[in-house]
Amino acid sequence: MERADALGDVTPGQPACSDVPVADGVRLLDGMPRQRGPAEAVTARPATARGAAPGRRWVVRPWRLLPSPTGTPFTCVFAAVLLVTSFVSEHADPALVHTLHQGSSTDVAHLVRTPVLVLVASALWVVGGVTSSYAVVLLFVLTALERRIGGSRTAGVFALGHVLATLATEVPVGLAVLVGALPASSAHRLDYGISFGVAASVGALAGLLRPWLGWPMLAVFGGALVQDLVEYADPLTNWGHVLALAIGVALWPWVRRARRPGESRKVTARLQRSR
Repeated sequence: MERADALGDVTPGQPACSDVPVADGVRLLDGMPRQRGPAEAVTARPATARGAAPGRRWVVRPWRLLPSPTGTPFTCVFAAVLLVTSFVSEHADPALVHTLHQGSSTDVAHLVRTPVLVLVASALWVVGGVTSSYAVVLLFVLTALERRIGGSRTAGVFALGHVLATLATEVPVGLAVLVGALPASSAHRLDYGISFGVAASVGALAGLLRPWLGWPMLAVFGGALVQDLVEYADPLTNWGHVLALAIGVALWPWVRRARRPGESRKVTARLQRSR
């Protein structure tokens, strides 16, 4: 069997070097693959990657952490109301502020006379003003929750935590006063604020986040509530916070079903890619 040697001799029947076609300025030798040009080298993909879905590109959008009038209208309106009431608390006459707080208190006496009015009014005040920790948590948590399940459902989560935790803590006080286990003054304690609704919203949001983010958030917030409970400074309110957080966790099946269509498609796509 004859073959070509280093001096360019060719096997009979094969074309001479001058007859070998030229592509992109490179002579195509027999048995050697054609070399790709610069443009082809950039656009070519390995055979194993053909047909594979491109990797997802993560885009950081820090502005989505804050509310917007179009994206989170409920959070924006609620935050505006809290700004107004906080301004009144700081700058109005102290006697007037005390009267407003007392009239909005969800104590036993007010719950018996005007339950709906005080349950709504008590959620319009922020203990400590808009710079308090609960006010800051409310802004970010309600924004994240509303972007995922919508404004009406977010309001429902907040309201359920606020109302159920309030009743769960005040009804036993009323029964204890009725049977004489507590003095009558216990039915007139000052109780108002957004903390129960915030705790329920945190619990519900944890069920919508990825596990590596949702579970640590739940553990940190729940740990802070348990620490307050151990200190025993205000056990009734502290128990209400723990109950509100549990209410938010109990709402996981509902909030997951109520997830917005766009958010559901994102979750489905992630599940398909992980298979």
